[in-house]
Amino acid sequence: MIFPSLVIQGTAFHTPERGRIDVIENGAIAVAPDGTIETVLHPEAGEYQALIDAAGSRGVLMRLDPESYLIPGLIDLHIHAPQWPQLGKALDAPLEEWLQTYTFPLEAKFADLEFARVVYDDLVRTLLAHGTTTAVYFGSVDFQANVILAQTCLRHGQRALVGKVAMDHVDQCPDYYRDESAVSALEETRRFIETVRQMKQGDHPLVRPAITPRFIPSCTDTLLQSLGALAAQTGCHVQTHCSESDWEVAHVRERLGQTDAEALDGFGLLTDRTILAHSNYITGSDMRLLANRGSAVAHCPLSNAYFANAVFPVRDALDKGVDVGLGTDISGGFSPSIFDAVRCALVASRHACSGTDPLLTPDDRGTASEPLSAADSFWLATAGGGRSLSSPIGLFRSGYHFDALCIRSNSPQSAFRVNASLDSPVDVFEKLVLTSDRSCIEHVWVDGKRRVLEGEVVAKP
Repeated sequence: MIFPSLVIQGTAFHTPERGRIDVIENGAIAVAPDGTIETVLHPEAGEYQALIDAAGSRGVLMRLDPESYLIPGLIDLHIHAPQWPQLGKALDAPLEEWLQTYTFPLEAKFADLEFARVVYDDLVRTLLAHGTTTAVYFGSVDFQANVILAQTCLRHGQRALVGKVAMDHVDQCPDYYRDESAVSALEETRRFIETVRQMKQGDHPLVRPAITPRFIPSCTDTLLQSLGALAAQTGCHVQTHCSESDWEVAHVRERLGQTDAEALDGFGLLTDRTILAHSNYITGSDMRLLANRGSAVAHCPLSNAYFANAVFPVRDALDKGVDVGLGTDISGGFSPSIFDAVRCALVASRHACSGTDPLLTPDDRGTASEPLSAADSFWLATAGGGRSLSSPIGLFRSGYHFDALCIRSNSPQSAFRVNASLDSPVDVFEKLVLTSDRSCIEHVWVDGKRRVLEGEVVAKP
């Protein structure tokens, strides 16, 4: 038997099921040398004390401070990596204007590889410091810049999906920023997949490639069909936008006579490894189609408030069997924190359920469905994200990767305050979800390895 490389003793929270909090008070989590969780023990378990004693004698025991808590690492299902420099800019513009006037010119700058290196190094370090242990990235059109992004994630030890954006439609994409043709876009995507898969990562790759048509308006039918065939050939994840705005929905309906989901399915792009960003306007039949295909939605509540003019019906989608996680949608969303996405999801859900028009009666004002709870939204950010990626992450469970955060309460910079005489464990969990931020994060682990956070000099075990 190989002894664990790390045993953490302390109180942990996770949500094994949607809406259910599991409190592991003063538990022991043993991490195997390969970065997976070997066992999770409560104090009453017969082998608990023996594990603690042995880990202490071997120098691999980490005891959490009583004011610190362990949670699974946060999973961000939708990030535009080359949009990092414009975070917080121009969000008052309509989506199509925002893309053409601000976003495409910025993304085109990533043909400058030194610019790409500097930006992506800052992005990955910052997201890790905010607790994002798994990131799903749209890259840019440029092949080599996307390789740099993948290498940056590996260097800093962030779990990631990275996609070379494919966009070839001459009527929707500027001449200075698009693939030359459907053929070149397909071949560059294929080459990117092969390049990432050939990176030295061992048996359990931390960084994987994703097939990434930007969205239907920016791609020709030929390209979409070709990328669907490539997905079937390679088994790669697929990521794209779906039914984000009135404009996009109208474009697809006029061009193809279908909803986004129906069209993507026809192109072979709805698989059990597909992540659809936004999906605010999907219909009930779209939801059933996604559930049948095993495709997931990246719910981006903050950016939806700016560009979607609609609230994604999270609970309805979940109840129909659709997998859902959360995304920041950098830079359509102005915060890099999944904690903020959790809170925005709660607020959006409450507005959708209760309604916003004070001139209507309460019975007519909203959907009358149950809004999300703190436990629901935390599940979306952790276990729901892992489920959306078909990956063993987001839970403290044997065989899962140990991706985790240590969150400290009562630090001077933070609003996460805990009063031991007043707050039950469930109270602490809810406070953590609603008030935590970057300043609370003491440690970040990915695959059992503690990552260096911004401002730190050395990594500790």
